[in-house]
This record gives sequence, structure tokens and C-alpha cells, in this order.
Amino acid sequence: MKIQHIFFDLDNTIWDHRKNAYLTIKDLFEKEEISLKYTIDFEEFHSVYHEINESLWEKIRDGIIDKEYLRKHRFYDTFSHFNVDDEKLSMYFEEHFLDRILNHNELVEGAAYILEYLKAKNYTLHIISNGFKEVTERKCILSGIDKYFQTITSADTVGVRKPRPEIFEYSLSLSDATKENSILIGDDWIADVVGAQNFGMDVIFFDVLNENKEEEGLKVIKHLLQIKDYL
Repeated sequence: MKIQHIFFDLDNTIWDHRKNAYLTIKDLFEKEEISLKYTIDFEEFHSVYHEINESLWEKIRDGIIDKEYLRKHRFYDTFSHFNVDDEKLSMYFEEHFLDRILNHNELVEGAAYILEYLKAKNYTLHIISNGFKEVTERKCILSGIDKYFQTITSADTVGVRKPRPEIFEYSLSLSDATKENSILIGDDWIADVVGAQNFGMDVIFFDVLNENKEEEGLKVIKHLLQIKDYL
């Protein structure tokens, strides 16, 4: 059956979360003069934060923790790593991080072009994200990409995250899409690829971190423009 509906993951597939988070944390770090007060190097701080944050998001995805736990711990655990035990400071970072990240709306390289290309070919485009609802929609609006998408699904709305089938089911039910005429494009092996495959939907793995997964018949891209090879 011919593909008509394309479901995109948002963070690090279209919206460059890694880059936008880096810029936001750097702003906060400098504003609060953290390197002066605690002699912490920013690059080192960011690297520790990134590792902690990725690990917490995996636990959210796997249902081990909830988003409140993540919000309480990602900066607290990062500061603790540098022997700074300050709950007030870490919550200040957390609250301002979520607000200010939306001041940075860098897209993944090639995203604007590929959305235009797919729209011109009359595909119907959708977002299906594990991110927080309050942030997901604003990311799309502020970066100017909301006009490309017929539906935007956030995990919070459904109460489960990818790879769980319910979120794919819910997202499909918002449109007249079927598993057979849909494809998902995403960068997370478990959430996107395993999730879509288990649900019975075709998938393109955006291997942005060069994980080089080997699987027979797997569609893989390293750059968004390579979507043109498949669609």
C-alpha cells in the first residue's frame, strides 16, 4: 500500500533538542556565574548533565520514573556530581530551562527543506513525541514548523510513551491514517524503531548518533535529506 501519512518524532529528529538545550544551559550557567562561584567548567558540566538527562529519559520511556522525578533530578544530580548540594539552585535551573529553551529554536540540519519537500509531494505529516505536551506544541509553533503538521501527539496526552502501542494507536486515530499507509521517522532505536515495528508500522531510523544497527530490510538515514531516497 502506498504511504500517505508520515509520523515524525520531534526532538533531535526535527527540532534540534541537543543544540537548543546546550545553548539554554550555557545562558543560565553564565547568568548565575556558576564557574566563578563553584569553579566548574561549563563543557564538563554540560557533558555530565547530558549523560544524566539521557539516562533519566530512558527511564521515563521504560516507565521506571515519571516526569516529576526527572524534573527534580536532572539538574540536582548534575550539580551533586560537582559536590554542589543545592536544591534551590537546581530547581531554578529546571524552571528557567523549560521556559528559555523555547528562545532557541534551531532545527536539525535539512529539516525545513525536507518538510517543504514532503508537503509538496502531498504527504500528510504528523508529530508523535515522548516530550512534555506543554513544550511540544510551543516548540512547533515558535520554530514555525506547526504549519506542516496535521496532528501533534504528545505522550502526556495519552498517558503512555513510545514504544508502547497505545500512543501509536492514539496518534493514528486523530487522522484517517492506517498502519498500512503510514511510516514513522525517528532517532530513538527503542522508542521509534522497536515501537513502530512492534505496532506493525513501517519506520525509517534516523541514525544521527551512528549506532549503525544492522537489521535486514531496515530503512536507515544519517541525514534528513536522505528521506528522499525512500519517499
